[in-house]
Amino acid sequence: MPELRDLAVNVNGQQTFFLNQKVLSAYSEKLRKIVGREKRKSRNKNSIIEIDGFPGGPDGFELVSRFCYNHGKIKITVSNVALLHFCAVFLGMTESVSTSNLLKQTETFLDGMIYWSWQDTVSCLKSCESFFTNADSSGLVEKLIFSLLGKIAQNTDIATLIASSSSSSSSPENESRFRFSSPAKTTPESTKPGSSSKQWWFDDLIILPPMIIEKLIKNMGAYGTDNDSLILTKFLLHYLEMAVLQCKTGSKRAALYSRSAYAGLADTAVHGVISVSCSFSCRGLFSVLRIVSGFGLSKDCRAKLEMLIGGMLDQATLDDLLVSGHDRGVFDVNLVIRLMRIFVYSDLLSSKKLKKVGALIDKYLCEISPDQNLKTSKVLGVAEGLPDSARDSFDGVYKAIDIYLQSHPALPFVERSRLCRCLNYEKMSLEACKDLAKNPRIPPDIAVQALKLQHSKIPKGESSVSVKDQKGPSLTSSSEMVLYTGDVESLSSENQGMRMNMQRMQWRVMELEEACREMKGRMSNLVGHDPSVISGTTPYYSRSPLPKLC
Repeated sequence: MPELRDLAVNVNGQQTFFLNQKVLSAYSEKLRKIVGREKRKSRNKNSIIEIDGFPGGPDGFELVSRFCYNHGKIKITVSNVALLHFCAVFLGMTESVSTSNLLKQTETFLDGMIYWSWQDTVSCLKSCESFFTNADSSGLVEKLIFSLLGKIAQNTDIATLIASSSSSSSSPENESRFRFSSPAKTTPESTKPGSSSKQWWFDDLIILPPMIIEKLIKNMGAYGTDNDSLILTKFLLHYLEMAVLQCKTGSKRAALYSRSAYAGLADTAVHGVISVSCSFSCRGLFSVLRIVSGFGLSKDCRAKLEMLIGGMLDQATLDDLLVSGHDRGVFDVNLVIRLMRIFVYSDLLSSKKLKKVGALIDKYLCEISPDQNLKTSKVLGVAEGLPDSARDSFDGVYKAIDIYLQSHPALPFVERSRLCRCLNYEKMSLEACKDLAKNPRIPPDIAVQALKLQHSKIPKGESSVSVKDQKGPSLTSSSEMVLYTGDVESLSSENQGMRMNMQRMQWRVMELEEACREMKGRMSNLVGHDPSVISGTTPYYSRSPLPKLC
């Protein structure tokens, strides 16, 4: 049997075929020349012929071999015609070598492209993926795309497909909450030409690779900044969303193409969103951002998209803000800080919108505070990103700080004090201040400062009494702390309640001062009563005199 397989062909370094040289040479001019050249170069009959850059690799060469061994016959379909065609071109399988050769048969089949169905055209275009360079350079991809666009145009208003949607008659309410997925398929015909939906072709084209989709969009004159079509923008977003899901599930497509291969399509989608921004709600824009952010979006496109979102931040919800982070953090806090900055400097800012965003940001702070990778600077960036006028109360900010301190027990004292700088104690409720004063995670000097500002809210003019006249711990201080009293019977019940609360808070302050003095005394004993050493080693809050209530 050796004479039946006297030719060894290695294809693209992937697989070696053992064939009969006469059978293949009868149909291929190129193989005939290669075999003759190898015979002259080497007397070794078992030498291997290496072929590189063969269209379709071993699969394509196997189809050609079957054609040759079957006396020039093979079943040609829409799925293999493109591959067979370029294999025939590569091997020179023309009529000059053999009548009704493979090249002639594939050309005849492709001539009937105009009569193919929608699914046939899509299948043939999909088959060009593994040899796209050959198919593109020959013009076959472009012919298939034109055929595809013709079928879309037959079943869709071409004006709504390519032109801007600014004159669309659809209601803003329906357009604002756009769908990423195509309409539900009630029948097998729902995604074929003839369907009344403008999006009937979306799901069929998601099987195509990114370079073919890019070619399709370019042929429509809507690539990059030229995209002003709502329908095409929706298709690209749907296509990119499916690509994200494929990456998460580890599909073959995800292994073949990096996310950067979709960058041009992502930019085109964003340009479309910017052109028809009135058709997207705030939630819709956040959804767009989530989809395109992982595809190497250009800085310019990202900045423009964030400008749109930041301008309508007052319409956002907590779920919208919880965008996944990319640098160790659970959430993308930097994004929210940028959006807040855009919102604060927007032209249409009002007090009502500002307060609405203030309440939203407080909720966001509470949500992100448990993140173990969240840095203090990020918390401050969010808390201080809005002016004080955005909040009637800072209780929400204090709650977020308390959650953060509970979640980060090892946070240094200096960082705790720095974190509390974003609190406006004058805008904190009495209950929040009481909780702050009792909170062991809050530095004592911060607690004293908050109590002092709360104390300043009490109307002055009543008589005062020394602390030593009240029941409580005896303090030996050069400046006595005093409590306000007065004719309790003449006060309203609300003022009486405030005074009782303030008295309790003042006792807490005195306890804190007593604790500080004891700590200072112990430090003095340890260092031999050297004042200079004490001033250099004691905590920050003990080095400066504590505020006194008077």
